[in-house]
Amino acid sequence: MLNLHRTVWRLNLPALLAIITIIAFTLLRFALLVRSLEQVPFYLPDYAGLFLRGLLFDSVVAAYVYGFFSLWGLLVPEKLRQSKIGHKLTLLVTFIYLYGLGFVITGEWFFWGEFNVRFNFIAVDYLVYSREVTGNIQESYPVVPIFSAIALVALLVTFLLRHRIQESINHPLTPKLRLITAAITLVMLALVGQLRGNDVPPLSHNMYIEELAHNGVFQFFYAFRHNNLEYDKFYQLIDEQKASNLLKANVVLPHETLLKPHDLFDVTRQVTVNKPERRLNVMLITVESLSADYLTQFGREENITPNLDKLATKSLFFTQYYATGNRTVRGLESLTLGIPPTAGSAVVRRPHNDGLFSLASVLNKKGYDSKFIYGGYGYFDNMNAFFAGNGYQVIDRTDFSEDEQGFANVWGVADEYLYLRTLREADKSYAAKKPFFSIVMTTSNHRPYTFPQGRIDAPQKKWSSAVKYTDWAIAHFLAQAKKKPWFNDTIFVISADHCAGSAGKTAVPVERYHIPLFIYAPKYFAPKQVSQITSQMDVPPTILGLLNMSYISRFMGRDVFRTPVEQQRALIATYQRMGLYKDNQLVILSPQRDVELHQDPAVTDKIVSSSTNQALVDEAISYYQGADYALRHGLLKAVE
Repeated sequence: MLNLHRTVWRLNLPALLAIITIIAFTLLRFALLVRSLEQVPFYLPDYAGLFLRGLLFDSVVAAYVYGFFSLWGLLVPEKLRQSKIGHKLTLLVTFIYLYGLGFVITGEWFFWGEFNVRFNFIAVDYLVYSREVTGNIQESYPVVPIFSAIALVALLVTFLLRHRIQESINHPLTPKLRLITAAITLVMLALVGQLRGNDVPPLSHNMYIEELAHNGVFQFFYAFRHNNLEYDKFYQLIDEQKASNLLKANVVLPHETLLKPHDLFDVTRQVTVNKPERRLNVMLITVESLSADYLTQFGREENITPNLDKLATKSLFFTQYYATGNRTVRGLESLTLGIPPTAGSAVVRRPHNDGLFSLASVLNKKGYDSKFIYGGYGYFDNMNAFFAGNGYQVIDRTDFSEDEQGFANVWGVADEYLYLRTLREADKSYAAKKPFFSIVMTTSNHRPYTFPQGRIDAPQKKWSSAVKYTDWAIAHFLAQAKKKPWFNDTIFVISADHCAGSAGKTAVPVERYHIPLFIYAPKYFAPKQVSQITSQMDVPPTILGLLNMSYISRFMGRDVFRTPVEQQRALIATYQRMGLYKDNQLVILSPQRDVELHQDPAVTDKIVSSSTNQALVDEAISYYQGADYALRHGLLKAVE
């Protein structure tokens, strides 16, 4: 037995690679902790806990590494394994793995720099769109030196391990030893395969500590497997009838009449406005990653948005407006469908998402030209298919003429050229004597932060410079639009899609969802600050309300200007955690049917028992339980 143990240990290259994996991820965790000391003040129990918890997740990943190499070794014939070719093949496989490990470690370092989280569902989504992601990396970082350094380190470690590899080859694997090794490996893989991220109790309410304690590879595959979550299986529920009644009470306004008051979660209603309808054009500009704290209007000292700050004094300017999520598709989902975020993937990326009730479905019946105009390739995040299937004419980068592509990076044409095409599309609709509704999605305020020279006095590849260019491009666009015959009869709605970053010390940091909203139509609306808490999903019914339209609605958002102040609220979410922010309290619903209630979440963030405000908890559940039910039962389809 002793000889068998020695033989197994001496031939166990898989164990050595597993140990190297644990060491590498531990060093990465330490480096990320040093990088985040401002967010993670020294507290010994937290530090000890995050490394111990991290060791658990690292060990799970290392177990898979061990299992892969162990089973791979068992499948190689003994004669080939001990030959010179087998030796070289083993060296090559070792080098490839170490290079891959180095690539992952480096990728996590840069991913943390951009998102302040470990690999998660964002990384999963990015993997699908390799062209944009690869191009973004190439345009943002010195790729050749980085990859060369990773290869050099992997080569050096492989060289240092060459004798151990030779030892592993020199010891034959008898049938008995192969059987024992295979059995142990399979049992180990079966055990570690049972662990899920949510099975491990949280260490702290500081989300930086939670993220540091995780392992990016583990997170990546967990997100890959759970990218769509069924609400009724994973989240807290209340009685369906009670939830339905609550949802309707919070959605239906006094000037609206339910058409099917007894049907569960059916908010189909007649909206009646007793004023002359305004047949105005609508231009909804969705700006990439425009955080509220970029504006001096919200206290920023550095003046990087001078034009938007001026526009705020000329518009209906919303000071407490919140994104529903932290991805572009979340923003587009809310701004077009007027629904709460759904657990897992946004509706934009889901199958069977055509023929839904949306802004376009209402305006098209009124004779509008509805268009989605995007400076990038619209296959990204399934945008083309979604908008084409919901009543929009889609115009993306493939449709841009040569003079509309004067500057572009991997994400799309520079904003000024996107706006040039937008003006031309508006001119076409005006010439056809049709009102237009355009959703315009920008890309310039995104890494690699490149833009045309000579527009602003700021360096390339810097986030603040991209914000300044974004600000300049909007002002330039509005200046050009003022020369058009359709300008006076157009409502310009300018909203961010989400904040520049979504990470914070809490699970759903409210301040990381705060974005600006401008509604600009100087002929019709006097400048005013709107301080009512507003959600992105309120924008569609609010736009129709400004047009004084009577229509049949299925929006779960509300017309802000006709909503009682005491009902103001915002719905904010990650892909797993679903939140309701109201009365300076935040309810967070999480998988495993967890419920948290946070008081003063933006400052003290005191967590109290959910029973302290059960009414607010039930309200939060009613929104998300209702949205899930409506989506599954066809209640979000367009009204015939």
